[in-house]
Amino acid sequence: MAKEVIGYCEGQRIWVFKGEMGAGKTTLIKAISRHFGIVDLVSSPTFSLVNEYHNSKNEVFYHFDFYRIEDPEEVLEIGIDEYLYSGNLCWLEWAEKIAEYLPLDFALISIRVNEGGSRTISLEKFVKGERNG
Repeated sequence: MAKEVIGYCEGQRIWVFKGEMGAGKTTLIKAISRHFGIVDLVSSPTFSLVNEYHNSKNEVFYHFDFYRIEDPEEVLEIGIDEYLYSGNLCWLEWAEKIAEYLPLDFALISIRVNEGGSRTISLEKFVKGERNG
């Protein structure tokens, strides 16, 4: 699944992972990170808001978790624009909590937990705020 997500999201720098608690957002990000050769330990940045990872090519990846955000303006304190417009890949969990700060161009990876525990993943791209594909 990670390869499929990577192929679909090619060209997008912002990847938004949407799903209920325990749906597998972080697990999918861990699998994706292996395909990019990330050498750092990948974990949910629930308390720090953002983790920075590197691969063997010295590329930088940012992983955000906004679950604990109470006020969307909190992300201004960490310089959210600098991360999102850095040109590096940014993986965002719970981005709906900071929707007003998201760029108009992003990939949306939605994970739904089905009865019995299987998952359904849907992929969409947004360009200039409009659904594209």
